[in-house]
Amino acid sequence: MKAARLFLYSASVLLLLTAVAKFVSSFGHGKILLERDPLTDLQFRDLFRIVGGIETAIVLVCIFSKRIWLPVGLVAWLATSFVVYRLGLLWVGYQKPCSCLGNLTDALHIPPQTADGAMKIILDYLLVGSYAVLFWLWRQRKKSTPSPASAQ
Repeated sequence: MKAARLFLYSASVLLLLTAVAKFVSSFGHGKILLERDPLTDLQFRDLFRIVGGIETAIVLVCIFSKRIWLPVGLVAWLATSFVVYRLGLLWVGYQKPCSCLGNLTDALHIPPQTADGAMKIILDYLLVGSYAVLFWLWRQRKKSTPSPASAQ
């Protein structure tokens, strides 16, 4: 259970950092903010605020939830949604690096490809970690629940 809580803590930190980056970027003046996302047709400014809000809400659930299933499930849902989004970008032929952090990467002088690579690593961590914890929790619950045959 400590490993699961450690994962939630680290996922919360990562999601909070990316949410803050999205919010900071969304109030900037980069021209990418006025461009439209190829999948949602929302301006990137609005998309950053929406996704940053969702990430912040999940962080709050991770911090304040007494149960572990809900926050881990939300992290798994969000990571899966990001994978589906990235697959959608590939499907429509979008070739640019993911602008997940907005123009904050420009302000920090981080090349877009480097930021995109870092975001893929974070996504992999959230996806694999959340599903591994969910699988482990499922196994623990299955072990602690007596089967109908053993109850007789």
